[in-house]
Amino acid sequence: MRQVEVAWFAALCADDFEYLGVPEGRLRSSHEHCGAILRRADALGYQNILLPSGWVPGQDPIAFASAMAGRTNQINQLVALRMGEVWPPMLGRAIATLDHLAQGRLVLNIISSDLPGLKESNEDRYARSSEVIQILQKLWTTDGPLEWNGRFYRFALPNCEAAKPYQQNGGPLLYFGGISPLAQELCAKHCDVFLMWPETEERLGATMRGMSERAAQHGRVIDFGLRIHVIVRDTEAEARAAAERLISKLDREKGREIKARSMDAQSAGVLRQDELRAKAGPDLYIEPHVWSGIGLARSGCGSAIVGDPDQVLAKLNRYMDLGIRAFILSGYPHLEECERFARHVLPRLPHCKLNEVQGRRVPNPVTPLTTAPRK
Repeated sequence: MRQVEVAWFAALCADDFEYLGVPEGRLRSSHEHCGAILRRADALGYQNILLPSGWVPGQDPIAFASAMAGRTNQINQLVALRMGEVWPPMLGRAIATLDHLAQGRLVLNIISSDLPGLKESNEDRYARSSEVIQILQKLWTTDGPLEWNGRFYRFALPNCEAAKPYQQNGGPLLYFGGISPLAQELCAKHCDVFLMWPETEERLGATMRGMSERAAQHGRVIDFGLRIHVIVRDTEAEARAAAERLISKLDREKGREIKARSMDAQSAGVLRQDELRAKAGPDLYIEPHVWSGIGLARSGCGSAIVGDPDQVLAKLNRYMDLGIRAFILSGYPHLEECERFARHVLPRLPHCKLNEVQGRRVPNPVTPLTTAPRK
């Protein structure tokens, strides 16, 4: 069945602007502002929302998701977790708590970047991330004791009940993004949804084919998602004008400063986007309707789909034809653009929730925090 999970983005990490690179107090990453974005996306029918993580003033994603779980009705929360920040057994317990608070409306974005204030080799970071993921998956699926003797972690638990999630059959889905060989191998072995940043359709297709082959080597099949901004207006001319307006007050040096704050500013995925933007013409379009101007002042996702409603929908359908089953969208300012996309395009996309499609969220699960007998 041709369906896609459509997510929005909550600007937890000081990433909301009317004019890119011009910070405004009204768009700071407060609980009130980020909560308004999440509640609006929930009411408008988005199936998911990304809660990012970073060492900047804003909201911690686990704490924020816990606060919002009871204030939303249907939307999933995609919580970003940097592997290694929390002792894995206690991280498993925190995730299980949040999963129960949200009654299974929880998915996880695995991050393997450096920890704040610490610089490590790629090999160490990905090796530790692999251990943490495997520990979490063991905690979620093991009945009885668990002993772990790894390179980074060693422990012996008498039981795993404290980390039993609300979602069955493997626990919350794991979303992961990263273009380096180590990153791709990590996702192919352990994760469920491979997230990509904007590139040309040709490059996206090649990445997907390579990742499918990697996953098959481990006896696995993974889904694919695309993180991209969107600027949709009644006409293409209006959309292109809105894109130009967004960077009309941008000081390029200030843009580089904002971009450098991110802990992924020098990642392989960001550098690949920089390369495409450098090859684009003066209008900054890397291919029809994909504008790379946002990457002038933003790390991570640096391009937007720009066009009228039919053009934006057509581009999303082309991505779906490639095999993409999840979109994580955003626009500046995030609240206004959330409403605009929902008005023009969202109702025209056949939608689903991947954790329901994959059977993780089931009705009336029996866990130590639901109806299982107390011990």
